[in-house]
Amino acid sequence: MCQPTGLQRDAASTIFNLPNYRVINAVDLPDDVGRRVTVESVDDPACPACGVIATKVHSRRLQRIRDVPVAGAVKVFWVKRRWFCAEELCSRATFAESTEQVPRFARSTTRLKEQVVATVIGSGRAVSEVARAHHVSWWLVQTALTRAAVVLPGVDDISTIRLGIDEHRYRSVRWFRNPAGGWRRFEPWMSTLVDLDTSQVLGVVDGRDSAAVGTWLAQRTAAWRERVEVVAIDPSAPFRKALRQWLPRAAVSVDKFHMVKLGNDTVTAVRQRLLRQHHGRRGRQTDTVWAHRSLLLRGADSLTRRGWERLDEMFRRDDPTDELGAVWGIKEQLRRLLNSDTLTQAWDHRMRMGHYTQIADMPETTKLYDTVVAWWDAIEVLIVTGATTAKVEAANTGIKNIKRSGRGFRNSANYTTRILLTSAARNAA
Repeated sequence: MCQPTGLQRDAASTIFNLPNYRVINAVDLPDDVGRRVTVESVDDPACPACGVIATKVHSRRLQRIRDVPVAGAVKVFWVKRRWFCAEELCSRATFAESTEQVPRFARSTTRLKEQVVATVIGSGRAVSEVARAHHVSWWLVQTALTRAAVVLPGVDDISTIRLGIDEHRYRSVRWFRNPAGGWRRFEPWMSTLVDLDTSQVLGVVDGRDSAAVGTWLAQRTAAWRERVEVVAIDPSAPFRKALRQWLPRAAVSVDKFHMVKLGNDTVTAVRQRLLRQHHGRRGRQTDTVWAHRSLLLRGADSLTRRGWERLDEMFRRDDPTDELGAVWGIKEQLRRLLNSDTLTQAWDHRMRMGHYTQIADMPETTKLYDTVVAWWDAIEVLIVTGATTAKVEAANTGIKNIKRSGRGFRNSANYTTRILLTSAARNAA
């Protein structure tokens, strides 16, 4: 009977499964707190100075190393050997062994660091929770995350053609007293930059002004900036200023959702003004226009027959000046403009919107139309390319989940690291 020859690991080493190590002892610790496992490396190391394989041991010592839990808590001790260098001309007489799992000066195994990073990124758990589960410190997990982020592909190596920019709130709004005794409002915003083709987060910068975005763009190479053809943003003048300076050849597209929101905000502003003028107070449940206020924000193409009946009743009872109906019609005209298939069709809708705005003669609708005129070039890019910030909003939703699991990040660098790693992992999957 033929049997295969070669080195076979013993049962304990197979179960423990630490690469290039074998288990030489394992005992239960008192009070049922886990087990103590003693291991030693199986490979003869090479001298780090000359590369000659060592054959003679100088001394041994026990080193405690942190490792992944194996069927419960485990305390791992490595019988670490010091070797004589076999090369007589080598400047190093002795050296301590190191392995791929426990490199020089390391106190934790490589597989432990890889597992905590995968757990944080894959399951979305908080760093402190993962640290407790693996019986390690918070600092070890965060350091592993930071080192994992360092090896991510550089932004300049990613071929980005369509870029999206939008802001999100980093932390909750805070109030501070100024020296004069008054209160100052502070909103910690951050801006997210996303590749619209791959949905990968490319960068997160502090603030939502032109300086924040401009600084990030200035750090990119000229070749990277030349490749960007379209940038989708919300109607933000600071973002557009930064793009004009650093991406002058890129076409800027304004986001459709944000433009529709401006129209809805205009309807709300007129409704609130009319209620104060006619009733001298805010809206109440007995007011039809207040009770059905969400109906005014619905698209006309999504209204049911019952919805149209309630809308007609609202205009008949609570709109004696026809101003509410006029602003609602202008808002719908804006939606038709944004849904245009061609630039010619969009221009016709713009002309009608301008005519309706002139007839309505309200400051709210005039401001809305002026915004459309100011962003008309970006609206044309939107109609031609269809580029929106939808994928940036999706990334911001994931960022909010990270913020919730982290229970509030105080260090923006750690916050950014977590965002970039999560996005890269999802994109790779």
